[in-house]
Order: sequence, then structure tokens, then C-alpha cells
Amino acid sequence: MQPKIEFEKPGYSLKELVGYFLKLGTIGFGGPPALISYMHRDLVEDRKWISEEDYKEGLALAQLAPGPLAAQLSIYLGYVHYRIWGATLVGFAFVLPSFLMVLALGFAYVEFGGLPWMQAVFYGIGAAVIGIIAVSSYKLTKKTLGKDWLLWTIFAVLSITTFITEREILWLILFAGFVYWLYKTKAKLFALHVFFFSPVFLQIISPNWTESKLAKIGWFFFKAGAFVFGSGLAIVPFLYGGVVKENQWLTEHQFLDAVAVAMITPGPVVITVGFIGYLVAGVPGACVAALATFLPCYLFTILPAPYFKKWGKHPSIKAVVDGVTAAAIGAIAGAVVILAKRQVTDVISVLIALATIAILFRFKKVQEPYIIILAALLGLLIKYWI
Repeated sequence: MQPKIEFEKPGYSLKELVGYFLKLGTIGFGGPPALISYMHRDLVEDRKWISEEDYKEGLALAQLAPGPLAAQLSIYLGYVHYRIWGATLVGFAFVLPSFLMVLALGFAYVEFGGLPWMQAVFYGIGAAVIGIIAVSSYKLTKKTLGKDWLLWTIFAVLSITTFITEREILWLILFAGFVYWLYKTKAKLFALHVFFFSPVFLQIISPNWTESKLAKIGWFFFKAGAFVFGSGLAIVPFLYGGVVKENQWLTEHQFLDAVAVAMITPGPVVITVGFIGYLVAGVPGACVAALATFLPCYLFTILPAPYFKKWGKHPSIKAVVDGVTAAAIGAIAGAVVILAKRQVTDVISVLIALATIAILFRFKKVQEPYIIILAALLGLLIKYWI
């Protein structure tokens, strides 16, 4: 039985919130670090639709549960004032635009035998995206951590470990919440082990109940959504192992093109599953892959949300949330450095990234999509004419 929760009257309509996420899903470039920063800037700081506490609770829950980070946070923010109906519509609005885009790109890819212009476009966009993510991460870090030395320590540890291992370490993020809880409450150990180790129960064995290709696609991508923690980028190694190595649905070149498509389209990075599904089994494959990937993150957000919201403001839980949030931001910062190392590889890309950072700091009202469009044109110009 779900706990009864008193929801404060929101200063916005559900239609306005859905419209915002439809727009974010359409023009929100930059991957998980940038997307969650946009949500904080737009919904918490500028419009004040969502409180700082609700945002932090949503970010912490998104980190604790498996699935793509940005999509989970959007679903939780939809739940804050409009519960399941809001979570459902917001999640759908956030994912739909990028899904339709990758579907169109998948069609073009199959019809024209690949997308050679992608590399040129991604050259410019990738460098600009690094600049956008760096600025967004800086603002989020400055806003969230304050002057608390332990939160900054947690942030630094997760930044370094994420950079070294090139993956987000779930148990280290959970342990950060535990350490900060212990520091703030100075309490004895008690039964938080269920909270910390509940993800273990998600590990189940793959069934052999059908040989249908769509069923295989559905089960594989359901596992991808249910068992992979962290940002949408964290799902890429899991997808590579299943799509290229195990099932041999795609070649390595096709898989890399799929990842490129996800990076040059707005919205959640994990939407690359729609492109992969299309290459494997057409439109039905794309729909099944996307639905199977996002269903677990939807369920893992709305099911614990009532309890998380009810108890999230308790001092002990709040301490855990603060610790996990600091760790999550540290992991995001580490991911930014990893992406920069791979994407910014020459003088021109460095200049594009630095110019993006300078523009965003100097002209605060400049919208990121304009920068992305300019960067894409620069990429085409540089690769094809210069």
C-alpha cells in the first residue's frame, strides 16, 4: 500500500511541463550531464516549478536505480506534482522526439548505404558538446556542493575513479551516501543494507521461452535498461557485447555509426537503441527496442517515488541523498573529461570547445541549439572544403 502524500499545488500546468520536456527532447543536446543540468537551470532556477530538494531527490533516485539517468530524472520530475499521469506523459514527451529522429536516420542509413556525412557533422558537434557539458557541469557543481568539505571530497573521489575506470561505479556512489549519512547523523549502523543492496535482486537469468527475433530484441534491451546503472553512455559497452559480439546483429562499423547517431541527436543518448533496433528488424524492431529499454527505468522510478518523496526529507535520508548527489555529480564530471579526451583531439576541435565555453559564459541567453547548428556547419566546412 502506497503512503499518502500531500502534494503542494504546483505553479504550472501539466500541459506546460509536458511542453517543456517535448522541447527539451527536441533541442536538448549534450547527453546526460547537459540534460540534467538544463532541467536544473530551467525548472529549478529560472521557472521555479521544481524545488531544489525535489530535484536533488530525483537525481539521487535516478542514480540509485538502473537505467538512463536523464530519462529517469525527467520521469521523477513529472511525478513530483502530477504523480503517475505526469511521470508517464513527461517521460513519453522527453523520449519521443529523439526516437522519431533516429528512426528517420535509420531509414536514410539503410536506403543510402550509410551516412558518410555523419563523421563531418559529429566532428564539429562533438567539440561543441564538450564545451556545453563542461559549462553545465561547472554550474551544477557550484550550485549543489556549496562549501561542504566532505561533499567536495566525495565529488573529487568519484571524478577521479570515473575517469580512471571509464565507468560509473555504482557501489562507490552508494557508499558515498552511506559515508555522508554517517558523518551528518553520527549514528550507529542500522538496517540501511536493504536500501544499499536492493539492486542485487535485479540480477535474473535470461529465459529461453521463444526464438522470435522481436522477442529476443525485447528481452535483450529490457536487460540493458534494467541492469545498467548510470548515464546513457554507460549502456554502450553492454550494447556492444550483445549486439555485435553475442548476437551479431550489427557489424562494429554499424554499431559505431549507431553511437554517432545518438550523439548528434538531441534527447537521451540511450535512444541509440531505436537506431539499432531499426537496423536489426525495421520499425517494429526500433519500437520494441526503445520500449523495452525505457520500461524498466520508468518502473524503477515511479514504484519507489512515493516512499522516496515521503521519507526523502528525513535528516538521515537527506544525508544519504546529499552524499549520493555529490557522488553523482563527481561521476558526471569524470565522464566529461573522458568524453573530452576522446572527442577533442586536434587544435581546431579544442578551439571549437573553448569558443563554446566562452560564448556560454559571456552571453548567458544564447541557446545551445544555435551553437550546435553552427558547430555542425563548421564540421562540414572543415572536413569537406578545408
